[in-house]
This record gives sequence, C-alpha cells and structure tokens, in this order.
Amino acid sequence: MIVLVVMASVVLAASVMAQGGVKDECVALCKDAAKFINEKGFYPTVFEINKKGGKFISKNTYVFLMDLEGHMLAHPFNQQFIGMDMTGNKDVNGKLFVQDYIAVARSKGEGWTEYMYPTPEELKKPIPRKEMKSSKKTSYVYRVPGKDLMVIAGFFE
Repeated sequence: MIVLVVMASVVLAASVMAQGGVKDECVALCKDAAKFINEKGFYPTVFEINKKGGKFISKNTYVFLMDLEGHMLAHPFNQQFIGMDMTGNKDVNGKLFVQDYIAVARSKGEGWTEYMYPTPEELKKPIPRKEMKSSKKTSYVYRVPGKDLMVIAGFFE
C-alpha cells in the first residue's frame, strides 16, 4: 500500500512539474512574440507566427495573435480564421473564451484563462464539432506593450 501511495505521489509531482514547464514555455513564447512585434513590426510578426515551423511554435504550444476587439490576426494552424471576429466563440459549456482573453489583456495586461476545447487530434476527426470530445485548455494571454494586440499560447491538461 505504501509503495502505491509513493508511486502515485511521484506521478502527480512529475505531472505538476511538467505542467509548470509548459506554463513557463507559454509565457516565454508570448513575451518573445510581443518583443518581436515591437522590434520587427506587425507584418514580419504576422508572417513569423503564420509559419508552421516558425520561431513561436514549440513541441508543447504555439502562439497566435489577436487584436483587442477579438479579430484573429495570425495563427500557424488555423489561418482560415484570420480576419474573423472570434468574440462569439464559445466552449462546450457556453463560455465566451475569446472575450476572456480580451478581458485579461485589457484589465491586467497578462494572465491565464481556462476553457474546454477539442484537442488538435479531436479536431482532425471527420465528425461534427458538437460530437467532439473537449478537454480543459489553459491559455496565457499577454498584451503587447504599447499596442492593442495580444498574443496567446495554451496547452491541454
């Protein structure tokens, strides 16, 4: 029994440490993208974020760019949404998660949001969206200093 408790504790601790690493990665990528915008400009940043092998993609997460009105401006995997108003996007529980991004960016400048969303693997399935299984997604929102833009990176738990 003691061995099982110790093993469970080790697994839980490893999971928490791994999650902390992904959170740090989200923060670092978002802050790097914001710095890139301020140093290189808007269009070079859009180009870089839209690249599937770009510098703002890691093994565990990627950055996308939105304005503070909720329009998608750059995304490495969902470029079909660029230019669209995303403020009406809801998770399976009815949470308007893009509006949460905007609220965090406007009020605090940075922070975390949580919502339910299908994983990339789930989105590849040829089934209607309402039949897809959603998982908890945690996203870091960072307002680009001096601009009405925000960069977001998230991960699934």
